[in-house]
Amino acid sequence: MKNRNTITLAIVAAGLSLASCSSSKPAATVDSAATTAPATAAAEEATVKGVGIAVANIDPSVSPCDDFFQYANGNWLKNNPIPPAESSWGSFDVLSDNNLAVMRQILEEAASKSQSAAKGSNDQKVGDYFATGMDTMAIEKIGIAPLKPELDRIAAVKTLKDLQTALARQQKLQTGALGFVGVGQDDKISTQYAVFLYQGGLGMGDRDYYLKNDTRSKTVRAAYRTYLTNMFKLLGDNAATASKNTETVMRIETRLAKASKTRVELRDPNANYNKMTVAQANQQFPNLGLTGLLGQLNLAPAKEVIVGQPVFFKEVSTMLKTEPVADWKTYMRWHLVTSVAPALPKAYDQESFRFTQVLRGAKQQQPRWKRMIRSTDNSLGEAFGQLYVDKAFPPEAKQKALNLVNNLKAAFEEHIKSLDWMSAATKEQALKKLNAFTVKIGYPDKWKDYSALTISRDSYLQNVLNARQWSYNDNVKKYGKPVDRTEWGMTPPTVNAYYNPSMNEIVFPAGILQPPFFDPNADDAVNYGGIGAVIGHEMTHGFDDQGRQYDAEGNLKDWWTKEDAAKFTQRAALVDEQFSAFSPLDSVYVNGKLTMGENLADLGGLNIAYTAMQKAMAGKPKTKIDGFTTDQRFFLSWAQIWRNTSRPEYLRQLILTDPHSPEQFRTNGPLQNMPQFYEAFGCKEDAKMARAQAKRARIW
Repeated sequence: MKNRNTITLAIVAAGLSLASCSSSKPAATVDSAATTAPATAAAEEATVKGVGIAVANIDPSVSPCDDFFQYANGNWLKNNPIPPAESSWGSFDVLSDNNLAVMRQILEEAASKSQSAAKGSNDQKVGDYFATGMDTMAIEKIGIAPLKPELDRIAAVKTLKDLQTALARQQKLQTGALGFVGVGQDDKISTQYAVFLYQGGLGMGDRDYYLKNDTRSKTVRAAYRTYLTNMFKLLGDNAATASKNTETVMRIETRLAKASKTRVELRDPNANYNKMTVAQANQQFPNLGLTGLLGQLNLAPAKEVIVGQPVFFKEVSTMLKTEPVADWKTYMRWHLVTSVAPALPKAYDQESFRFTQVLRGAKQQQPRWKRMIRSTDNSLGEAFGQLYVDKAFPPEAKQKALNLVNNLKAAFEEHIKSLDWMSAATKEQALKKLNAFTVKIGYPDKWKDYSALTISRDSYLQNVLNARQWSYNDNVKKYGKPVDRTEWGMTPPTVNAYYNPSMNEIVFPAGILQPPFFDPNADDAVNYGGIGAVIGHEMTHGFDDQGRQYDAEGNLKDWWTKEDAAKFTQRAALVDEQFSAFSPLDSVYVNGKLTMGENLADLGGLNIAYTAMQKAMAGKPKTKIDGFTTDQRFFLSWAQIWRNTSRPEYLRQLILTDPHSPEQFRTNGPLQNMPQFYEAFGCKEDAKMARAQAKRARIW
């Protein structure tokens, strides 16, 4: 969602996420000819006051039929500038801030009691982790001492074999050097775990920053060079050596970037599924030392691996032989230090933030307590999650959310049965998949066991390193065991949701089951336009351009007739065309192919939620609330959960790297395809928010 955390392995969940971007264009003016029933007139007739729709946020100077995002949120956008420490600001940030306040109270209480808590208990570990993260004086005093053993390991590398051993260590420490080696469900045998190799190793995060020569890419590269040089100086290099090391890292990472697939290419699950024996992999990538690598990673029994991007690893193998060992040591030293910069003394942390500023545009760093809450959640999410759920998630909320899910499933089933473009054979399989969905709400039924993780009051940096190694070991120990279908990919406090194709599951952490998404005191229209559309979004991910390639058991398997697949592709191409025409900034356009899955999920989710609302409201009086009809409140709820504005720097980064469209297009894009919206607000056929019938997209 809001934080757009990158999923470690591409086969894992498609999330709701928040593409936080707002238009830099002026608000559209009222076009009285385009609307026959202005909501402003309805507002004057209001007799019932409601919950959930912030009427004050509406800008009545904008016609809902011109730009619904601006109409629903215009006054909020005018009155809520982006805080200096943020790159964007919206309804999700407000919810996250409220959530962080609850989390802070829990963690500060845990920190005050952790030294008297039973050693090894969750209370002790959570409290000590947060306390050491907040103790900046101790962090300054310790310096980089806890990192010295790891730096010494790198310094001791002399041969290719030593280098291979060092790279295995980097995997355990999760520094991001040369990609990812780990365990996940086999895409084509979802009942088994497999070993995966996946591309990575780029300090700037995206290949295009290395390869493009537009102004933005050049600016980011220059800032990255400055960051590299200053960090090497902090590590003790003189100016000349720091400059030389900077160019070494840039050369290696640029070679890796050239061999990397684009983000659009990475969306093809079949192309990323290249299973081979370890012997075959050793033949293709002889210098990777895969047999030894797997042995050091406690994966020696593995006889097969799934290589996401063989071209990338062929280049890695070549580079391991042709690039000097000394240069690889520089590269690993860099990735180790930059990966833990927030846990190092202030000088390192500030250099990291300065580079982040160029990428995201924030004027100042977030307060430390917010950053340490996120760090604690990242490292001890389910230990902390137990404390969070006890305080912030009442049991009745889980049942209410489950009722909504069941209603959305019934609506989706109705949609599938009524499709006029899909054959009976494919419908049968689609319904089978829908009815096989696993639903997870709030928190896991079985919590992770952190007994093997050592956390103390001695050092925050050491705690971070220990947590990373525990997390990696927790991942690889799954190999050879039955697939754990109780496992969660997000922590309970997370304000997000996801669909996991290999599990065929939809997951809604406790953090998202709060206003503005879900409010027990709000009317049905508000909740179906909020959490209902979120639930529908995640369900539709099971049938988007990626999810539709997985069957009811979570296997990458084609269950479509050839004719139906062609019809789906044709309809999805229309969505690509629509979103690729959206421009949030001058000369910047949404990448319709990169955002395809999320756009399809928004469109399908909103349509399904609307049907579910109509079913829920059947037989109930449809009283105007706040002067708006039931349908109008449904669409206003949808629009107001996406209220957001972003800095231009951050917006440009999102367009390049994020699979979600900017918020104003997530709001308006689906609505432009829904005649129910036109009718709700009296929009005429020539309105800007309306599309000609032949140009309307409708899949699910």
